[in-house]
Amino acid sequence: MKKELQKHKLMIIPKYREQMYPSGKVFEDDKGKIVYYGEQNDFPHYVTELYNKSSINATAINAITDGIVGGGLTTEDESVLERANRDGESWNDIFKKVALDRALFGGYALEVIWSNDRTKITDVYHVDFSYVRAHRMNARGIVPGYFVSSDFENKGRLRVSDDDVVYLPKFSKVNRESPSQLYYFNPYRPGMKYYPLPDYNGGLNIIALDAEIDNFHKNNIKNGLAPSLSITTFTNADNEDRETIERQLRAAYAGSDNAGSLIYMDVANKDEAPIITPIPQNGADGYYTTVNDMVLQKILTAHRIVSPMLLGIRTEGQLGGRTELLESQALFVANVIQPKQSDILTTFEEIFKINGYTEPIGIEQVRIFEEGEEVDVVTSIEAESGDDKELEQEIENKENTNGEYPTNIGE
Repeated sequence: MKKELQKHKLMIIPKYREQMYPSGKVFEDDKGKIVYYGEQNDFPHYVTELYNKSSINATAINAITDGIVGGGLTTEDESVLERANRDGESWNDIFKKVALDRALFGGYALEVIWSNDRTKITDVYHVDFSYVRAHRMNARGIVPGYFVSSDFENKGRLRVSDDDVVYLPKFSKVNRESPSQLYYFNPYRPGMKYYPLPDYNGGLNIIALDAEIDNFHKNNIKNGLAPSLSITTFTNADNEDRETIERQLRAAYAGSDNAGSLIYMDVANKDEAPIITPIPQNGADGYYTTVNDMVLQKILTAHRIVSPMLLGIRTEGQLGGRTELLESQALFVANVIQPKQSDILTTFEEIFKINGYTEPIGIEQVRIFEEGEEVDVVTSIEAESGDDKELEQEIENKENTNGEYPTNIGE
């Protein structure tokens, strides 16, 4: 018996509305003392997700991290850098992890362990910044300590009584009562009492867009039929039959391996033939090219990278000469790299001074073009004193150096 024709209902698909992520907004746990890092206590997880999903953002952050690390730490007595903790990590091992956290999250955390007599620091460990949450401020407006857990973003309203949450008092050179403390770097930012935001925080939405564009193109290739063709059949199939037909079509024609293939169907008569209607793209290729260019520029701006060439990206109309590249690197180092190097070096020197080592600690700078054997080293003081006028003067006089542009700003 022939099936009755089913009546088709028009289904209205609601417009997608992206939930605006409250970048670093603070929510306090009424039953505990943990201050939330984002509305769902998962802002670091969100930042990490964008790092993993946006290729442009990841490349920029990796370039900044590499710039911070340079050729590694150096000091007059290199032996003091060989051991940071009893796990066998060196200070350069700690430095690399801290550099990535500073570039990715805008802050970093270290567990500092005091000797039994509290006169020296015996061990320093890097703590994954995404694992740390602040204790609510006391009456004097001071954060007394921090909670550490590897599962904050998955546990919802986590309590301080949970077994896998460790509390560490805030690092203090004066109050050494606790044998283990947490050094938490949180640079001043108006309105951010507890947590830092990434330096590129204003570009998070455009970074999320870049990730969505990549995902769109991936799915467009994997599901090649969906955006380009409309297929209407008159078989009055039930749900099971429709699912079978869909699976067969996707297996035969969707995906990058089936690009350019033909659709062949055999029916009993022309009245049963499906209607295949191309869906016009209306210049979609040009549109997405424009969007991609805009996304690239905005992400670079968010990271204060003046030239995509610093990331190995050559754009249309860009000559990419040596002088332009060196100028771009000089600005990048002065405005982005050296301030972050200064933050980290100041932290490390503070710890070393407690143990009686007062010599300055520096970072070997890496040049784009290595010429000769001279190695540039920047210290915490030099990183802080990088002057815009010096940079402008060096750029102005670059022709007098036979193209050898200096990269050690402030030296």
